[in-house]
Amino acid sequence: MNKNAEKLISQTKNYTPQQLIAYMVEHFGDKIALASSFGAEDQVLTDMLCKETPNPRIFTLDTGRLHEETYKLADKTREKYNVRIKALYPDYKKIEKMVAEHGFNLFYDSVEKRKLCCQVRKLEPLKKELSKLDAWICGLRSSQSTTRTGLSRVGWDDAFELVKICPLADWTEKQVWKYIREHNVPYNELHVRGYPSIGCQPCTRAVSPCEDIRAGRWWWETPEQKECGLHSKKPVNYQI
Repeated sequence: MNKNAEKLISQTKNYTPQQLIAYMVEHFGDKIALASSFGAEDQVLTDMLCKETPNPRIFTLDTGRLHEETYKLADKTREKYNVRIKALYPDYKKIEKMVAEHGFNLFYDSVEKRKLCCQVRKLEPLKKELSKLDAWICGLRSSQSTTRTGLSRVGWDDAFELVKICPLADWTEKQVWKYIREHNVPYNELHVRGYPSIGCQPCTRAVSPCEDIRAGRWWWETPEQKECGLHSKKPVNYQI
């Protein structure tokens, strides 16, 4: 564990998510940013962050395969909070090479090819952006999936070598939606249509009420595989 991260954990142990965000923004200044995919949790954090600073640093990963509803929400969010949201794009040459070698929908063929697609479209742009920061804020919650149990609100990200802050780590889904309703936070239309978790269009589907909230992400894979590498505990590099 990084010593700076250990100190921050101790100093913010009993903070609310709002207090944690306020403290981290003051501590890191312009070297901290929120990574948003415009999911419900990210929208809550955007609302909290914009109430703490007039110039929040927010970015998103535009993979080129997102739902149209996500783009609509992105513009709605920009307008509501009068904030700039930086869009990160993959290297088009790498996209061309990957598609030429493996096809447009390679992710359905195998876990390895799906992770390669995630690496090119998401991981590499993210790594480049995080190299400019000292800390990043994420909307992860420990109850979202089996791969996120034991999630800490503040920790050291070994994969990207910076402080990682998850203010909603111990929140329930019910708490997230309670905040959205009480603060009139804009959210993705797809949530109403049965999409609790929203990613790229071909890799996301609606789920039934009895299914796990991550069941609609890469539904053809086993639960322990359902991460794209953005939140891996160690650096990843997929080659096929």
